Amino acid sequence: MLLVHALGPGGTERQLTELAKGLNPDRFQVHVGAVKATGMRADELRAAGIPILELPISSLYGPSAWRGARLLRNYLKTHRIRAVHAFDSPFGIFAAPVVRLSRAPAFLTSQRCYRDLVAAKYYPLLRAAHRVADTVVANCEAMREHLQSGFGVPREKIRVLYNGVDSAVFHPADRARVPALRDAKLVIGSVGLLRPEKCLNLLVDAFAKVRGKHPEAKLVLVGSGEDLPNLKRQAAGLGLAGSVHFEPASPHVVSWLRSIDIFVLPSRSEAFSNSLLEAMACACCPVASRVGGNPELVEPGQTGLLFESGDAADLTAHLLTLAGDRELRLRLAAQAATFSQRFSTRAAVERAEQIYLEANFRPSGQS
Repeated sequence: MLLVHALGPGGTERQLTELAKGLNPDRFQVHVGAVKATGMRADELRAAGIPILELPISSLYGPSAWRGARLLRNYLKTHRIRAVHAFDSPFGIFAAPVVRLSRAPAFLTSQRCYRDLVAAKYYPLLRAAHRVADTVVANCEAMREHLQSGFGVPREKIRVLYNGVDSAVFHPADRARVPALRDAKLVIGSVGLLRPEKCLNLLVDAFAKVRGKHPEAKLVLVGSGEDLPNLKRQAAGLGLAGSVHFEPASPHVVSWLRSIDIFVLPSRSEAFSNSLLEAMACACCPVASRVGGNPELVEPGQTGLLFESGDAADLTAHLLTLAGDRELRLRLAAQAATFSQRFSTRAAVERAEQIYLEANFRPSGQS
């Protein structure tokens, strides 16, 4: 059974959905549990015939948590669930005692973000959840190292499951501008949730300087989130209102990615980015901050460029270089697309199957 907080937009939700749909039905009967069992990913799962258990938990403490625990425990027993994988931190904390009391043979937690994004009050609980899990799944080598240093998880207990990208959907063919960007000679952009840790304000600042030398350029930010009002105010304050396009989150991001020449991921904290991987698969030229798993995707001068996190001047310099050198831009984009093929959805599913089978046949609590 795969557990996640919500089934709407977002990288974790996408990865869970692709995995649930891809697991071999001759070996795995997949169930999904979520606090919010509606949204674009819920629709995909139901269309694939995958049952979803809704667990309406409003807090880790209080009556809703107790009701959710009973609901999950009964479901695990009724359906004889043999392995439970909590895909996000809140569900790792919530599910740990429930799964252990239900005596399910295997319990797996995940760590898909750095400790700085985990609320301080939840850190001890998450650390405890990782401790009682049979396996802790990291989505890149950088996160494996962080689990050891930041959470005290033994290395032998950690398994790396890289995010996968569906090459049937994300590929370089038919690159053409969407109508909103059709007149732009150069498009710089980013796709993803608009949250403070993504540091998209750095990108807006850098773009303002790029536009000073390349007035034909446009910036596009595709996504929704708490930082949207701030970014709109920033763009307006810099006189960029006519050169920045904000597009709400959509399940159909491919056309936007194929409209972007230079994809920028300026996060201060990042594990293994779905949006960066998808952009590379669509032959965008990637520029990313040197944090987390980004260097596992972007090799400077080969599959893109890296800049020091928080350094707007460094980011601006890279953007100006690429804006003025079309040949370099296209070469890095092509090599990025080729490199991304190593991280296929099929490869991710096969690795997950290996991890689940290994965990299921390992005695509970054994590393």
